[in-house]
Amino acid sequence: QVQVVESGGGLVQAGGSLRLSCTASGLTFDGNVMGWFRQAPGNEREGVSCINWSGGMTHYADSVKGRFAISRDNAKNMLYLQMNSLKPEDTAMYYCAVGARLTSDSCAASGLTRWGQGTQVTVSS
Repeated sequence: QVQVVESGGGLVQAGGSLRLSCTASGLTFDGNVMGWFRQAPGNEREGVSCINWSGGMTHYADSVKGRFAISRDNAKNMLYLQMNSLKPEDTAMYYCAVGARLTSDSCAASGLTRWGQGTQVTVSS
């Protein structure tokens, strides 16, 4: 059975940092576009960042450019999101996506995307 698991969320003050991690059982990340998405209450889920299978291509939402960094370790079946200079508006549930869609100007889910249960990030002002 496929299971995608995120970790690393928590409560942090504005300006602080967190590092999210994602791993999976029953599913390999290698060959898949991976991504981080987030959803705040009352908002639609949005793509935060995506990375291609080799790590050579990434995309970031404008709101997180220069503050967040996505990376992956295919050998360990791990995906990461380093989040620095966090702002209250970054508060959301963050989801790991296996099999996202990545272009030069977008990061989106598809009908085949596998999701984790999410990890909550709360940034206090």
